[in-house]
Parts: sequence; structure tokens; C-alpha cells
Amino acid sequence: MKRLGLLATAAALALSVVPAFAADDVIIGVIYPLTGNSAPVGLDAKVAYDVTAEIINGTHAPLPMLMGKGGGLDKLGGAKIKLVYADSQNDPQKARAEAERLITQEHAVAVLGAYTSATAATISQVTDRYEIPFVNADSTSPSLSQRGLKWYFRTTPHDEMFSQAMFKFFADEGAKTGHKVTKIALFHEDSLFGTDSSNVQLKLAADAKIDVVADVKYRANSPSLSAEAQKLKAADPDAILPSSYTSDAILIMKAMHEIGYTPKAVMAQAAGFQESGFLAGVGPLSEGVFSRSSFALDAVKSRPAIEPVNALYKAKNNKDLNDNTSRQVTGLVVLADAINRAGSTKAEAIRTALIATNVPGNQTIMPWAGVKFDENGQNIEGTPVIQQVSGGTYHTVWPADVATQPAVWNVGK
Repeated sequence: MKRLGLLATAAALALSVVPAFAADDVIIGVIYPLTGNSAPVGLDAKVAYDVTAEIINGTHAPLPMLMGKGGGLDKLGGAKIKLVYADSQNDPQKARAEAERLITQEHAVAVLGAYTSATAATISQVTDRYEIPFVNADSTSPSLSQRGLKWYFRTTPHDEMFSQAMFKFFADEGAKTGHKVTKIALFHEDSLFGTDSSNVQLKLAADAKIDVVADVKYRANSPSLSAEAQKLKAADPDAILPSSYTSDAILIMKAMHEIGYTPKAVMAQAAGFQESGFLAGVGPLSEGVFSRSSFALDAVKSRPAIEPVNALYKAKNNKDLNDNTSRQVTGLVVLADAINRAGSTKAEAIRTALIATNVPGNQTIMPWAGVKFDENGQNIEGTPVIQQVSGGTYHTVWPADVATQPAVWNVGK
């Protein structure tokens, strides 16, 4: 009955959206891969952003979250958010051109994006040149917030913060259960995301006195990862740490299975491993996989907005919110709140409001301490969690205050 009630609420929210008048629209450009290999991620992102815009714009019972009361931007006379989408095709140069088009032709007052770090890098160069805020909801290369850009804001934690959580989890579990991780293998694509991730993990492993017994780099979207699977098997690590997008995540799990290799543990840098396409693509091979995550769908006690927002999203997309789509919801909510607090669509006013952002975690759907930007535009209060696949679904296993079940080691061994 509870589930039916949530879905009914979701349907009512969707039906009650008040149409926006063109004169009142606040145009936000949104850049994601909507075609090509990464299209499933971009299309999921579009649903997440559309649902969030409905929550912000619609007339409905208040949701327990930032911008959850509906009715549009009250400090702009009830103006409505209008999202204009652009297809990056997961190509940094295409993303650059689309960012420029959104600003110069669509007159976007701010830009959201972008999934991959490589496309976020080029988009942010354009937005800085045109002096338009760019809120990066979900790209995680640490270097993105280390370039001295004035108009770049990132709501998600980055890979150094995520990797620190992984190594803290290893230490905590070793002390608590005796499952010590003393040697790891890195597996990463040759992109900005993969390179930055592996560099951070190499440093953290050295600090923790954990041996890196293999550092396997591969070309993204390779037709085969059999040779790489053999290298991982030969290294025999206590845990493999992959940094891969969806198609490669599926490929490496299948390649390891084909050579009869079941790793002792897989601790993913999220990305493709958190996508429903990965879980569907590898089926039971995902059982026991660990992943860092921004999001905990099971943290409903401390984040009551999760249930109604997830119900809305699921009603439109027939799947639950995940690590990526939850961060996209949060990115738009934070940007809309800044525009509303600015009481203006002028870029400098929005930037000033973003700088002043200080959102408590319980006003979001994320298990974070909150959203607060440092001098580089990086959210310093994004606190990651560790999750593990059990029964085909991710469950939170760390930290203890949000865990819903204990970690299980050596699945399949």
C-alpha cells in the first residue's frame, strides 16, 4: 500500500505541473551524451532533470527537500525553470560547441552537465570564457576543480574524496572483520577520469602501505579486454579497483568470468558499475561487487525526500535513482536554489549566490553532510558511502551510521 501511495503521489505531481509561460522561463542548458555508446546514461539524466524541474515548477504538496515546495522561483515572481538539452555524443569537442550554442543562441543563464570528465573540461572552458555558471553534477576527476576557473562549481565529490572513502573502508573492515586488503590491482581507461583516478589511488595505496601489484590501463571502448583480465588474474590482488564506464565494466567482468577468474573483491570507482545497464548486462556476475557511491537509496530514514523523488523518477523511467541520476537531481536543485536566492538571472548574481551556498544534507536526497563550495567551486561536504551488490541490487555497507547490511567478502570463492 505504501508503494502504491508513493506512485500515486508521483503521478499527481507529474499531472499537476503548471505550464510555464515563455516570458517567465529561466533557461538552463543541459549537456549530456544523448546518442552513441553513453546514450543510456544521458537519457537517464534527462529523465532525472525533467523530474526535478517538475518538482521545482509544479503545484503540489511540499517535498522535504530544497526547492521541494514547488511553484517555481518565488523570488523571480514564480518564474519556471526551462531546460534546453544538447547532445555531447561523449565527444569533448562536440560538448564545447554545444556549450557555446546554448549560451549564444539559446541564451542559457547557466549550464549543467556532463557525465564524463573529458566533456566537463571543455564545457567549463567555454562557460568561463563567456562568464556563465557551470554546475558540474557528476564528473569526478579531481583536476577539474584545480584549474583556477571562476565560473565552475561541482556539487559531487571528486575521485580523491571517493578513493579516500575506499581506503578508509578497507582499514575499517580489516580492523573489524580481519579481511585485510594488503595488495590491490588498478584497472582504468586511458581518459582524464581513468588517469586521475589511478593516480589518486596509487598515492593513497602508498600512504596506506598497500602494494599495487598491477596497474592495468586500457583504451576506452575496446572490443576485447581478455588480455587485461589475464593480467589481473596473474597479479592475484586482494581487491581490484576499476575506473570504467558501462560498456567496459560489463566487458571486464565477462572477460574475467570467461578465463575462470573470480576476484576476491572488486571495489569500483562507481561510473559504469553503478548503472542499471551494468547490473542487467552481467547478471549474477555482479554479485558481491563493491562500489563507492554518492547516493544511498536505502538511507530513507535520514533523507525522507528519497522515497517521493524516487517514486516520481521510477514512474517515468521504470528504474530507481542511482549514483548518477541522484547527483543530477541534486545539481539542478542546488542551481535553481542559487538562481532563486539571487533573485536575478544575471550571471554574476547567480555566481555570487552559488558561492554563498550552504545546504544541510538533510535538505537533499544525498547522504552528504551538505553542499558548500570552497574557493575552487568544489563541494567540500559531499561524504561518500560504500555499497555492495546483493541480490542484484546495491545496498549500503559503510559507514556504519548509514549501512543497511554488513559487507560480504570473497563472494564466489
